[in-house]
Amino acid sequence: MEKFIPYEKRSKKEKRKLDLSRRGSWGEINPVTRKPTSSKAYNRKKAQDWKWKEPPESCVFSFSSKIFANPIDFPPCGRFIL
Repeated sequence: MEKFIPYEKRSKKEKRKLDLSRRGSWGEINPVTRKPTSSKAYNRKKAQDWKWKEPPESCVFSFSSKIFANPIDFPPCGRFIL
């Protein structure tokens, strides 16, 4: 039988070994604390979301044979139906 040594008096290596043996697995549970995002906080993804939204239907253009030589000739909307 081993002699009892209090935890406080053990060496750092022995404490670590004992802690690792006692420590279990969380299994399927994720111990990370989560909270809902604040609606007042700046959200970079939401700020740039306007770029990916569909333009209004009045901005849809149909071109059959017109060729634009100058980039200024393009309509203000970037959505084209050829």
